Amino acid sequence: MVSCGKTDTGKRRDNNQDNIFMSDSPVGPLPNLYIVADGMGGHAAGDFASRYAIEVVVDFIRKSTIRNPISLLRRAMIFANNEVYREAESDEAKGGMGTTMVACVIDGHELFCGNIGDSRLYVVGDDIRQITMDHSLVEELIRNGQLDRNKGRNHPEKNIITRAMGSRNEAVPDFFQISLSEGDSVLLCSDGLSNMVENDEIRDIVCESELPDAAVDALIDRANYYGGTDNISAIVITV
Repeated sequence: MVSCGKTDTGKRRDNNQDNIFMSDSPVGPLPNLYIVADGMGGHAAGDFASRYAIEVVVDFIRKSTIRNPISLLRRAMIFANNEVYREAESDEAKGGMGTTMVACVIDGHELFCGNIGDSRLYVVGDDIRQITMDHSLVEELIRNGQLDRNKGRNHPEKNIITRAMGSRNEAVPDFFQISLSEGDSVLLCSDGLSNMVENDEIRDIVCESELPDAAVDALIDRANYYGGTDNISAIVITV
């Protein structure tokens, strides 16, 4: 298994509120760990929220003896939510800050994933599958049949998040477990990529890249080519 991850400020923002973590080697009882977080809440607070949330999750996992990946991700992410919320409540400069997060673990051919907000995980093989479900106003409208998915991409309220880590005292992530096939690639990304590059184009870039680092560079370059309106983060893992 080989991975590469990068984060980029993009072309329209002055600072980068995205943060990533990746380890192909064990982290605590987990065989590996990959995280993308996209912060929100002011010039400095968003960067702090995403960085601090990752630090708390990784530290929690390193100290844990829980071996079930979903149970461990759940406890770590809920604990991080409470810690980010506590920081926001205790410091006026950080008030209202929060962050999205998508995290995954790969054990053999099983992938375990948790997410909150609209940072995504895709599995790329013969096709591309979005495994996570966005916690956003537009996604809720689509699921309720009030909005066509094709129109949702350019909806004026597409960036309104309905769940985020640290935004309130209780925020519940979603969790998924799926089986991977030989040759699959896994992509974790912030919305700075998924909002700018269509899924089919993402699949083509990942499939045509010989190594994860080439795929990550090409994905970021493509998002910037289309305008780079947000920070862009991507982790590609080749199984």
